[in-house]
Amino acid sequence: MKEDQVVPEFSLFGGPLQWLGRRVGLVRGTNTIGLGIALGVLTWGIMVGLALLKGIGPKFFSLSVIGGHVRLLVVILLFFVCETFVAPLMAEFVRNIVRSGVVPQAELPALASDIRRIDRLKDFWLVEILLLIIVFISPLFETMANLPGMTTNWASLVNESGGRMNWVLGWYLGFCLPVFRFLLFRWYWHLALWWYFLWRVNRLKLNLIPTHPDLAGGLGYLEVVQEHFAAFAMAASATLSASFAEEIVSGTRAFDSLYSLIPIVLLLIAVLFIGPLFTFSRKLWACRITGLNEYMVMAHRYVGAFDRKWVRDETASGESQLGTADLQSLADLSNSIDVVRNMRWVPMSRRLVAELAIAALIPMLPLLLLKYPVTELATQLFKTLSGL
Repeated sequence: MKEDQVVPEFSLFGGPLQWLGRRVGLVRGTNTIGLGIALGVLTWGIMVGLALLKGIGPKFFSLSVIGGHVRLLVVILLFFVCETFVAPLMAEFVRNIVRSGVVPQAELPALASDIRRIDRLKDFWLVEILLLIIVFISPLFETMANLPGMTTNWASLVNESGGRMNWVLGWYLGFCLPVFRFLLFRWYWHLALWWYFLWRVNRLKLNLIPTHPDLAGGLGYLEVVQEHFAAFAMAASATLSASFAEEIVSGTRAFDSLYSLIPIVLLLIAVLFIGPLFTFSRKLWACRITGLNEYMVMAHRYVGAFDRKWVRDETASGESQLGTADLQSLADLSNSIDVVRNMRWVPMSRRLVAELAIAALIPMLPLLLLKYPVTELATQLFKTLSGL
């Protein structure tokens, strides 16, 4: 039986929302961007129409409520952009570890069983129904959660409007905010499934090679998957950045407090997208230690034979060493040992850390405009570049 017949295609995203998107033609294959655009524009567009009819346009577009606009127009779209790019890479990662032999033939049935279990969980309608229930009862817990921003809870917005409910607030609080929270919790559910799958893969008897050039025993493609979570990292950071902006404008938060909050945001992103990679640390460390032991023993035998043949042998001449493959083999052996010595105990590089950090920091940059006006920033930049 062929390997691709034993192991089914891996797919992490599904459930009622994606089924509905397919039915209306907004989801094609793994591309769900159309669904994200429709959800964001529909919810935001109706809210804009209600605001204009109510005659509160200037207040509606003020910085004090920018978080609502960012969530609906930017963050929801980024959720589906990330889903669209990550989903096929996850499937490719599974095909990669099967074709390369990282998962041995004997472990393929166990891997197939794990994938089928993930399929059942991600298509489990009860999960999304429970998430919907949670988002609609979440106002009961908002006071205890103490969420940042003016547009994150009922109490702040109702107080801001003078204690009166209107159609704009009703639409945002009763539909837009629950939709956003549902999509956010849905993503956390899928992330939990991805963590669970990686944990199950780690429990298999993996065939990790210490001299693999990816410096991760053959798991290097996993870093490619995690890199494409940058869109979700940007979405999470944009949500927090907009909430911080609302608080700074309203005077409930000092700008200088961001200096301690931004590292927390970066730490949160690292836990979400780098933390799961530590699942493989024990096996990668053991692979490195075993590889160093085995290759050092082999290297000792080889250099001993090389020394006896080309150094200790009195009949050996410089002319006879010219062009011999033994010298190149000695260099190749040294390179192989260097690969084992430099093997990572987490399947990632500094590039992943940098990309996620940049994705998290970009949405925070507009906050500088709240403290430093554009003209002042331009002046400072000009002085720095010109040296004046």
